[in-house]
Amino acid sequence: MLYTKKEYTFNFGNQEVTMETGRMAKQADGSILISSGGTQVLVTVVSAHEMKDGQDFFPLMVDYKEKFYAAGKFLGGFNKREGRPQNAEILLMRMIDRPLRPLFPEGYMFETIVTAQVISYEVGYDPEVLAGLGTAAAFSISDIPFQGPVGFCKVGKIDGEYVLNPTREAFETSDLELVVAASPDAILMVEGEANLISEEEMLNGIIFGQDAMADYFKTIDQMKKEVGKTKREFISAAPNETLMNKMNDYSSDIREVINVNDKLERQKTFKQVVKKIATDIDANPEAFGLEDGSEAKKHAYKGADELLYNVMRNDILKEGKRIGGRATNKVREIVTEIGPLTKAHGSSLFTRGETQVLAAVTLGSKEGEQLVDGIHGVTFSRFYLHYAFMPFSVGEARGYRGVGRREVGHGNLAERAIKKAIKDIDNYPYTIRINCEVLESNGSSSMGSVCSGSMALMDAGVEMEAPVAGVAMGLIKDGDEYQILTDILGDEDHLGDMDFKLAGTKDGITAIQMDIKITGITREIFSEALTQAREGRLHILDEMAKTIDSSRDNYKDGVPLIETMTIDKDKIGALIGPGGKNIKAVQEAYEINIEISEEGEVKLVGQNLEKIKDAMYLIDLQINGPKIGEVYEAKVVTIKEYGAFVDIAQGVSGLVHVSEIADERVNDVNDYLKEGEEIKVKVLEEDKFGKLKLSAKAVEAIACKNPNPATSRPERTERKDDRPRRPRRDDRGGRGKRDNNRSKDSAPSSDNNTLE
Repeated sequence: MLYTKKEYTFNFGNQEVTMETGRMAKQADGSILISSGGTQVLVTVVSAHEMKDGQDFFPLMVDYKEKFYAAGKFLGGFNKREGRPQNAEILLMRMIDRPLRPLFPEGYMFETIVTAQVISYEVGYDPEVLAGLGTAAAFSISDIPFQGPVGFCKVGKIDGEYVLNPTREAFETSDLELVVAASPDAILMVEGEANLISEEEMLNGIIFGQDAMADYFKTIDQMKKEVGKTKREFISAAPNETLMNKMNDYSSDIREVINVNDKLERQKTFKQVVKKIATDIDANPEAFGLEDGSEAKKHAYKGADELLYNVMRNDILKEGKRIGGRATNKVREIVTEIGPLTKAHGSSLFTRGETQVLAAVTLGSKEGEQLVDGIHGVTFSRFYLHYAFMPFSVGEARGYRGVGRREVGHGNLAERAIKKAIKDIDNYPYTIRINCEVLESNGSSSMGSVCSGSMALMDAGVEMEAPVAGVAMGLIKDGDEYQILTDILGDEDHLGDMDFKLAGTKDGITAIQMDIKITGITREIFSEALTQAREGRLHILDEMAKTIDSSRDNYKDGVPLIETMTIDKDKIGALIGPGGKNIKAVQEAYEINIEISEEGEVKLVGQNLEKIKDAMYLIDLQINGPKIGEVYEAKVVTIKEYGAFVDIAQGVSGLVHVSEIADERVNDVNDYLKEGEEIKVKVLEEDKFGKLKLSAKAVEAIACKNPNPATSRPERTERKDDRPRRPRRDDRGGRGKRDNNRSKDSAPSSDNNTLE
């Protein structure tokens, strides 16, 4: 038999979910096909049996890919094959990755790969939640030493009620959008955004999500008993006991490291301690439990880092003393300024301790929108934030090789935090881009980006509900003892048990992200962290307000001007013209860009308000035509015997009849008007063919430009040839008779002026 298929079904958010194993991808260490409705996600997990030499971190990688064939679609653009993951896919990879890491045993350093592929998609059945659930299930039934289970869900709050796994459309009306990862007893990861909700509402939403995972956990227990493999044995990569016991000899050296407040100086001092230990190992490796000193520096770093971890944590737990002596609830010194960039539409510089972020705002038209093509459909983003973390910000001498997953995640968190505080963002006329450049980093550059980005928006004149600030919280926990830390340093993040970021205004939370490095935290600890984070956020907002606390009243020079008008949908084609001829001509003539929505909203974007207004005037004339009885400026285009054709606007013309030029009789139009001349005309009527009849004299009679205008038919001039003038009838004494003998082609003789 090629395979033995097993299926397990449970209810999750009013949807039936099925997890299948034993049919697909059987050579992976764990494989799950998880389905709900018509959506199917294939998840595989594989972990290496041998550890790479010198491995000092857990190399876990999560890959999530939405296959376009799953929705029966082709990719847009030139490349028709799925390539680099889109931001939404990267964000989900991170959200699956982060709660998994603390559930592997300490010292497990074997390369581990998760591959989740959306192979079928039906609208209304979210593949993202399925990918998280399938990953945890695949690890649980594999032989990989995974200490789960862990469940994933999304939580919304719609019409005052918490909802499990709302659809994408339902989230548009939700006050809360959370992703929660939890075990039966603890919270492992939280990420999301909110419409200025309270700390209590946020906590209740997280608890709601955790409680909703009960049926999933029961199903995992059943699967482990029926199809689960025995967990493999492994050799831990943790420092050996002899080495760690020997590290106590260097406690005073590590104490000196902790007492250094400046980050770079502290790193320098730590490297000196590592060098000292490496020298001692090389001289006497047996004393450190090593066979030789060939990797003395590597072992010295492991031992020193572990000792620093223990000493720092002990100081905080027993004495409430942090690196540099700062109190557990104290925020570092903050310095802010706005407008450091002379040409940017808005800018700010936010410095908190040794973390510094420069933010720049760009305002533009529809051309700046970000297009996203996914299996859910094509969407356009009119607000987005780009976060850049350069190596120089942490004193590293290496080049910048492009945006990594961490930058995508940090930028997304800052974007979600700020977006919720922009007033009426859905109807805001501009596309908004924020660039957050991390110039220095020592703890929570993402929250520094929230603060700097918020101030830059206000400097740009973007109207905000209220300023937004963010703060990063930490946790040191040992058994029942714990300390919550406000505004953590990079070392406190590295050596601590939690990285909890919270952003919002004075009135409520706009974004949240929490990761832990232990097997979970209780609801009580999380509630306390929420309260302490609010105190820190309010303090930061007060410091920001010393520089700017509301948006500018007007935009800076260089910001494109936007005016909006509305036309009937059935006249959009007339505005565009054949092949876009008319709209292109208007844009070129007035140096503007014109954007037209399907509903007939027309946006005119340019740098000169007068030209924009003139273009609006022209479009109104082209689309709606001149109004009867109104007076318009017109340009004489063509002069005829019966009048003059004039252009009121490009594509809008009419006739000023000869009788409508002046009060007196006009014998020659050229005596009154010249081609290219500007005159004022009044619209008299529009005939059934759409032709306009105009009058100049109804506004102001045109004066004759000829000082001696002819009032009658001009006298005949002499004939240019020398032939005699034909005599009048009375000169001939009657009609006379034709000379029938004369040839038709003959001419009269030169000496005979009369007919015979």
